[in-house]
Amino acid sequence: MRLTKAWIGAVRLRTLPLSLSGIIVGSAMAYYYGGWNFHIFILSISTTVLFQILSNLANDLGDSQKGTDNDERIGPTRAIQSGLISQSSMKNAVVLVTFLSLTSAFGLIYISSNFLSDSLIWIYLVLTALSISAAILYTVGKSAYGYYGLGDIMVFLFFGCLSVLGVFTLYGMPFELITLLPAFTMGLWSVAVLNLNNMRDMVNDAASLKRTIVVQLGPRRAKYYHFSLILIGLSIWTILNSVYIYLNDNWVFLIGIFPALFLYPHLKKVMEIDDPSMYDPELKKVALITFSSSILFATSLFLV
Repeated sequence: MRLTKAWIGAVRLRTLPLSLSGIIVGSAMAYYYGGWNFHIFILSISTTVLFQILSNLANDLGDSQKGTDNDERIGPTRAIQSGLISQSSMKNAVVLVTFLSLTSAFGLIYISSNFLSDSLIWIYLVLTALSISAAILYTVGKSAYGYYGLGDIMVFLFFGCLSVLGVFTLYGMPFELITLLPAFTMGLWSVAVLNLNNMRDMVNDAASLKRTIVVQLGPRRAKYYHFSLILIGLSIWTILNSVYIYLNDNWVFLIGIFPALFLYPHLKKVMEIDDPSMYDPELKKVALITFSSSILFATSLFLV
C-alpha cells in the first residue's frame, strides 16, 4: 500500500490540470473556428498527460541522482527520496512512460494526418521527439537544462506555445493570430507556477548547484519577476476575452476573467512571504486559477 502511494506521489497528480490548460483552450478555439474532432481531443489529452507524468518521473530521478532531493529540501518528499522507490525502478518507469507517450503521440498524429500536409506531419514527429527529450533532460544527465536556468523558457514554449498553437493546428485549422494571446497567457502563468516552486526550493537548489532563474535573481528580484509573469499574463488574458466579447456581442466571456481576479490577493501574499515553505500553497492557487480560467474560457467558446 505504501509503495502504491509512493508511485501515485511520483506521478504528481496535482500537476496534471495545469498541463491540460493549453490543450483545453486550443481545442475550444478550434471548435469555435469550425474544427473539431473528439478523437483528436482525447488523444491530445492523453499525450499531454503522459508527457507531464514522464517529466515528473524523470525529474524525481534526475534530482535524486544529483543529490538535490535531500533532507534540506522544503517541498513534498519525492518518491526516490522517500526510499520506497529505487533509482532503477524509476528508470524502468521512465522507459515505460516514454513508450506510452510515443504510442499516444503517434496515434494523435495518425488521426490528425487527414488534416495535415506531409511537412506538418514531419514537424509534429520532430516536436514529439523534442517534447520527450525536454521532459527527460530537465534534470536527467550531465547537461540537464533545468540546472542552467532554462526551465522557464522551456515551460513557456511547451505549456504555452506548443500546447495551444500545436493542438489548434492538429484539428486542421490554419494559423489564427489571436491564438497567440492564450498561448502567451498559458505559458506565462505556467512559468509563474515553476517560479513559485523554485522560490520555495531556492536555498537547497543553490546549494546543489541548480542555477534556476530564482537562484540567479535572488529572492527579492524573483518576486518582481513573478509579479511581471502574472500581470503580463493577466493583461493578455483580459484583452483576449474582451476581443471575443466585442466579436460576439456577448458578455459570457466575462466568466473567463473571473478566476484571474484571485491573482491579486495571491500577488499581495507572495510579496509578504518570508518563509519559503509558504510558497507551496500559492503554487497550487496559480495552477488552479490557470486551469479554471481555461475551462471557463473554453465553455464560453462552446456557448456562443
